[in-house]
Amino acid sequence: MKIQNHRLIADDGTPVRYVETPNKSGLMTPEYLVMHYTAGSSAEGSVSWMCNPAAKAAAHLVIGRDGSLTQLAPFNRVTWHAGKSEWEGRSGLNGFSIGIELDNAGKLERVGNRWISAVSKRAYPDDDVLVANHKHDRPGTPPIGWHEYSEAQLEVAAQVGLLLMEKYALKDVLGHEDIAPGRKADPGPAFPMASFRARLMGRADDEVDHYVTTSALNVRAGPGTEFAALPGSPLPAGTRVALLEQQGLWWRVDVLDTVSGVMDLVGWCHSRYIARGS
Repeated sequence: MKIQNHRLIADDGTPVRYVETPNKSGLMTPEYLVMHYTAGSSAEGSVSWMCNPAAKAAAHLVIGRDGSLTQLAPFNRVTWHAGKSEWEGRSGLNGFSIGIELDNAGKLERVGNRWISAVSKRAYPDDDVLVANHKHDRPGTPPIGWHEYSEAQLEVAAQVGLLLMEKYALKDVLGHEDIAPGRKADPGPAFPMASFRARLMGRADDEVDHYVTTSALNVRAGPGTEFAALPGSPLPAGTRVALLEQQGLWWRVDVLDTVSGVMDLVGWCHSRYIARGS
C-alpha cells in the first residue's frame, strides 16, 4: 500500500474503497494518530452511520474485522472523530490528528451466560471476549467484558499506521481514551496499544523499553501458543520485562525479575497482556 494525494492506494494501484463523509471540515496538518473502536455491530453499519450528517462524527478510516478498508476523508482533512479532547496542553485534536476506527463492539455486559453489547444488543462468544479492567478504572472496580480485536484487522491497522507515520511524520499514536479520559474508553484494554505503538514508533537500537505483565502470562520458546511454556511460567501479574524484538503481536522479552526461582528468563509472550511500566 501507499498514500497518494492523501488517499490510501492498494498494492494493485487502485484506491481503497472510498465513501465520502459529510462529517468533516477544512484542511489540516496531521500530527497524531488516534485509535478508536466503533462500538457497532459491523464495519458496514459504522461506515453508513459515519456518512450520515445526523451522526456529526466520522473518522478517516474504518477497518473491518477481516482487514477490509474504507476511507471516509482525505488524511489532510479534519474529521470529527475526537470530540472534546486534549493532549499535552492542546485541545481539539480533530484539528491535528488522523482517526482510525476498528470494527469492534467495545464494552460488553454479562447477561446470563452470554456477553451482550450494550449498544447493538448482539451476543458474543466467550472466545471473543477479554475480561479486564480499563486503565482508567478506579481501584476495586470489577472487570468487565471487552470485545477482542481480530488478528487480521490489527495487522492491517499496523501496516496503515506505519504508512501514516512515515508520510506525515506523526509524533505519536494515542487512544481516544488518552485524549478524552473519563469520557471515552476506546480502544480499550483488548487493543494491544503497547505493541502497536512500539511497532509504529520504533526505537533506537540502544534503547530498552520496560513493561509489566497485566495478568498471569506464559513465556514460550517461540512466538505462538504452539510453542512450549518455559520453566518459570506463568509470570505473575506485575512482573517486569524488557522488550527485545517483535513478531506481530508476539514479543521476545527479557524477564527482569526472578520468578519461581528462575533467573535470566528470555522467551516469547503475547503482547496483549503486557503494558508499559511506569
